[in-house]
Amino acid sequence: MRSIAGLIYLIAFMNFRSIFVIFVLLPLVSLCHPNPPANLRVTSLRTEYLVNPIGIDVLSPRLSWKSEAIAKNVFSQKQSAYQVLVATSPDKLTEAKADLWNSSKVKSDANAQIVYQGKKLVSGQKCFWTIRIWNDKDAATPWSEPAFWTMGLLAPSDWRAKWIGDQQDLIQKAYKAHLASFDPNDKAFKNEKPPGPSSPMLRKTFSVRPKLKEAILYVSALGYYEMGLNGEKVGNQVLTPEWTDYEKRVQYQAYDVTKSLKPGANVLSSVLGDGWYLSMIGPTKWHNDYPRRGAYGDDRRLIAQLEMIYEDGTKEIVVTDETWKINTQGFIIMADNFLGQTIDARNIPANWRKVEFNDGNWAKAYVDASVKKNLEAQKNEPIRIYKYLQPQSIKPLGDKYIIDFGQNLTGWTQLKIKGNKGDKIRIRHGEMLDDDGSLYTANLAAAVQEDEYILSGNNDLFEPYFTYHGFRYIEISGLKNLKDIEMIRACALSSDPEETGSFSCSNQKLNQLWQNILWTQRNNMTSVPTDCPQRDERMGWMGDAQVFCQNSMFNMDMAAFYSKWVKDIRDAQSQRGTFPDIAPHTNKPDIRFSNAPAWADAGVIIPWRMYENYGDKELLRQHYDAMKRYIENIRSQNPDFLWLKDVGNQYGDWLNANTVIAEGYSKERGEVPKEVFATAFYANSARLFAKIAETLSRHRDAEEYRTLFEQIRAKFNATYVNDSARIKGNTQSAYALALNFELLPKEKEALAFEHMIECIKEYDYRISTGFITTLMMMKELTKRGRNDIAYRLLESERMPSWLYSINQGATTIWERWDGYVKGRGFQDAGMNSFCHYSLGSVGEWMYRVILGINPDPNTPAYKHFIIHPQPGGSINWAKGSYNSINGLISVDWKKSNSSFVLDVEIPVNTSATVIVPGGTLQVNGKVAASSKTATGENMLELGSGKYSFVVGNK
Repeated sequence: MRSIAGLIYLIAFMNFRSIFVIFVLLPLVSLCHPNPPANLRVTSLRTEYLVNPIGIDVLSPRLSWKSEAIAKNVFSQKQSAYQVLVATSPDKLTEAKADLWNSSKVKSDANAQIVYQGKKLVSGQKCFWTIRIWNDKDAATPWSEPAFWTMGLLAPSDWRAKWIGDQQDLIQKAYKAHLASFDPNDKAFKNEKPPGPSSPMLRKTFSVRPKLKEAILYVSALGYYEMGLNGEKVGNQVLTPEWTDYEKRVQYQAYDVTKSLKPGANVLSSVLGDGWYLSMIGPTKWHNDYPRRGAYGDDRRLIAQLEMIYEDGTKEIVVTDETWKINTQGFIIMADNFLGQTIDARNIPANWRKVEFNDGNWAKAYVDASVKKNLEAQKNEPIRIYKYLQPQSIKPLGDKYIIDFGQNLTGWTQLKIKGNKGDKIRIRHGEMLDDDGSLYTANLAAAVQEDEYILSGNNDLFEPYFTYHGFRYIEISGLKNLKDIEMIRACALSSDPEETGSFSCSNQKLNQLWQNILWTQRNNMTSVPTDCPQRDERMGWMGDAQVFCQNSMFNMDMAAFYSKWVKDIRDAQSQRGTFPDIAPHTNKPDIRFSNAPAWADAGVIIPWRMYENYGDKELLRQHYDAMKRYIENIRSQNPDFLWLKDVGNQYGDWLNANTVIAEGYSKERGEVPKEVFATAFYANSARLFAKIAETLSRHRDAEEYRTLFEQIRAKFNATYVNDSARIKGNTQSAYALALNFELLPKEKEALAFEHMIECIKEYDYRISTGFITTLMMMKELTKRGRNDIAYRLLESERMPSWLYSINQGATTIWERWDGYVKGRGFQDAGMNSFCHYSLGSVGEWMYRVILGINPDPNTPAYKHFIIHPQPGGSINWAKGSYNSINGLISVDWKKSNSSFVLDVEIPVNTSATVIVPGGTLQVNGKVAASSKTATGENMLELGSGKYSFVVGNK
């Protein structure tokens, strides 16, 4: 059966609902029950995409919620109106008492991006809110369970705390100079390196009066910090305050510590680490003027402010200042993201985090009045440890042990051990093993990923919380007896938004592929979407992120994460308007690592995806001028509409077939010519920006950039496409790119598609595309009726293929198709990550085609969407879901020789176009009429509810 996926794309130009509502909904009336009063409930309240956030700085926060049906077998439920109450305390959440905002009844079906319009909010303001809605019969729900948010410190003058730390000294500078000549293969360098500046320890005792009502602690640092209060860690975040361009802004975190305080004496404590602020960082490997250490500064600094409010309304504040005590000879001897962490347990003062500790011989903290930073509240979910993994095997290797955790992850190892005082335990981390069973680390380069523990002689618990590693395997040395280890486990960490997607099917290797994609995404979410978590790079590469962003949004709720990162992109925009290749950008975006086609274009693509998935117009408004400057810079440099100048590093379709080493596999026909590639992305950004302008009612700009798109399109065809629709380069990637970006005249699309099929056949039905165009090719194969080829590529087990790596034991997505080849070994160690999500973008195709869940291009945020599963290959059943901003969309299908059965769930307040194979149709056990597609499939327009479709063969 030929695919009609092309109809999904035609929805951009047609409104199926108006065409089919008469034919589809009338036959289904008998399935629907009358709507009883209050048959809905409101759930999932969010403020600025976050659950009960503490310390936000958005002056008019946006609210969202979801609705669920209470009764079974109730269909087409809609919200017709809402009412929001916001108050200063939960007991005031009534219509009569709401003292911040009572929206009254607002006739609207909107349930996201609802802007707070109440009284002006002030620093530290605590806001409780609740919501009720009315259904389309004007019956109201009960009020929801209350949610809350608190405002942060909204003005610089609200910060009474000072930046404190160790005095500036020569140790930092000496260590930085030493690292400038770092060579990971130089054993003398490792053995002779000077001691790094140890992590300072800080503390402050203070008193709390009885009858404390609430207490909020605001904290940030230059580098990493870990805060303690009365001996316990504050919060469950790690690697705070997270990565930004510290010259533009530094994020702060806020913690509700009310329950951790007690009347009388209390103590705040902190340890500072290097973090992204001082550690070795990615670009240092490529240019000498990128410092090996201290890209943003030379000294770790802490700022903290504890605000306590008592029941009588009085307020007390404890701040970082010269009254804090510091121990500069900390137990963390060295901590670096790339190098690892060294801890000397002999230097840990007993009970130093508790009130009773005597810090009389500690020095006064140094107040650094020179620090002037723009402090902003954290916008995204924090980095947390979200999973612990136990060893799957422990094998001796000489005097060492190799431990396999069974999964490639990002994080560190936690170890409980007892040994002789002064004994050193070293843990090395790697993703793979060499063929002899030893740890493979050649691909790590300068990121040696080694943690060292010097034992206290007592029961020690080690956890290196100021570094992170990418690894599946560890090598432990220094153990006299393995039985000395009481516990060992891997701690997997990531920025921690909610997982929103699920997938399983009858092909277990595809299930493993989906898991590999999800793990790879998790492993590369440490505040920014990194390319890899293990080697000396770990940067927010924009090209990788834009090709994977829709897949990432299916997998997880990425709204807050990308809200933060899009601002990182804007922070890194150059003066002339170029967007960076990496964000944050650590050095000179006007000179290098900027404006590469497909990489810089993420600055347009990802904001548009945020609108498509979450209906976020505010982000488009904030980013609008930056996008316009970006496109205008390209136009000013390239007045003839071909993007030939100011193309930066011009990576092209990265790691295409020309870089693959495989028998019978051409190394000359993989890459789309770079000028074709660049111009195509220029056109696409103009096309998307025209849509963005139209969305924001900037009609003059919309018309201008539609015209620009047509001008680029015309020049593209005149220059790179001949009369028979051959595109320069004649590669799989060139045709996929041109078709996916709608660059060809309609009369040439079919010919160009046939040329793409020819190119696939020339590679003996193997992929020759790279990072950027592989997903495009899979989409075009489906859209144009050749799902047979798409499934053949997906399920191929020949190299290069997704399943080849799985057959080699991969638990994450590899950077290279041939990162490791059995019998041949590893690819070029200079660039060979085994945790790199770019080629995992095929997960988007799996959602769209196997599950059949597709957004409607005309209706953002899944108010209306398309469900169109398209079975193929070996798959005879599949099920999965996507928890959209409007609710859970689920799909479960199976096929046999005689029938196709599909169960779907459509969330309240949404509708869907459902497309199933042609044949006799039953819906929820009753014969149902439907409209027919051009290829004879059944198509129905449905409101919310759970539906079961059974299609018998014709």
